[in-house]
Amino acid sequence: MKKVEAIIRKSKFSSVKKALHEVGVNFLSYWDVTGLGNEKIGHVYRGVAYSTSDIQRRYLSIVVNDDFEEITIKTIIDSCATGEVGDGKIFVSDIKEVYRIRTGEKGGDTLK
Repeated sequence: MKKVEAIIRKSKFSSVKKALHEVGVNFLSYWDVTGLGNEKIGHVYRGVAYSTSDIQRRYLSIVVNDDFEEITIKTIIDSCATGEVGDGKIFVSDIKEVYRIRTGEKGGDTLK
């Protein structure tokens, strides 16, 4: 099993959620987060200067069986990429075990 964590633009969340659902990834957790980016240049919007280094993002946490790892990553990239700085990052880590609290079952079938 893998844990796929992604930090994405908040504006892309609806399209990512829909795309993941279409490929069979139906469970995820998410948080609104603020991060510091690499871009150091500020922008002006309607006469107001703001820093682009403090950026509002959405943090996704998705645990999938190994056979869903690549499709999950591809789906996030395809539905989030704008080609601009700040599209986000994806992190993948191994999950040793998972348990379903309600029944006490363990293993990859608990993700279905």
